[in-house]
Amino acid sequence: MPYVNIKITQEGATKAQKKALIQGVTELLAKTLNKNPKTTVVVIEEVSMDNWGIGGEVVSEIRKKQEQKILS
Repeated sequence: MPYVNIKITQEGATKAQKKALIQGVTELLAKTLNKNPKTTVVVIEEVSMDNWGIGGEVVSEIRKKQEQKILS
């Protein structure tokens, strides 16, 4: 029974996008590893941008800088 945990930042992924991720990962495991889709578990966890860091910065600050560049 494959278990896949997808972690994304809380930036407004829609229900349809999450459904597409779950279906896509399930299909990929079935095609690539011949895993049974009925026993494949996919969990999506949304993490606050203040709790996710890249390159020593929290994502919320990175996004603010990106927005400022766009606006200027």
